[in-house]
Amino acid sequence: CNKPSIALIQGICMGGGIGIALSCDLRITSANTRFRMPAARLGLGYEIAGMKRSVQVMGYANTADIFFSARTFDGTEALRLGLVNRCFKVEHFDLQVNAVMADLVTNAPLTLKAAKLALRHILCNVDEPVENVEFAISQCFSSDDYREGQKAFSEKRKPEFQGR
Repeated sequence: CNKPSIALIQGICMGGGIGIALSCDLRITSANTRFRMPAARLGLGYEIAGMKRSVQVMGYANTADIFFSARTFDGTEALRLGLVNRCFKVEHFDLQVNAVMADLVTNAPLTLKAAKLALRHILCNVDEPVENVEFAISQCFSSDDYREGQKAFSEKRKPEFQGR
């Protein structure tokens, strides 16, 4: 997917659910969500690709903590561990998520695509050839959106991007 993917997490997120959430670019949760990686309590091995992604997102120490301990933790702790990007109070979750989404969709589509390609190249190195990333970046600078962004900035108004 060349657009940002966002996991909205509420309730319970355990095992494979954490793996699915980690496959998204951004993860937003409510404070009362319960997280757990129970593999050590179930006697199963976790796929190396999932472990790698967990280490990339949360770092070695935090990944080791949740895999070795198999403990349950809440959304606030998930934020501290780096598992999620944002954590909102349950009573404000929908309102806050809608605000985040409304903000994201107003950003320049070509820039979002180029940023996602660059991030994928940096993390995976072989998944996205550097030439594709450089081409996407150069498209941003020659786009109508770039000109609109500069014009909006000088006019002190919000830009209206078209993805061109």
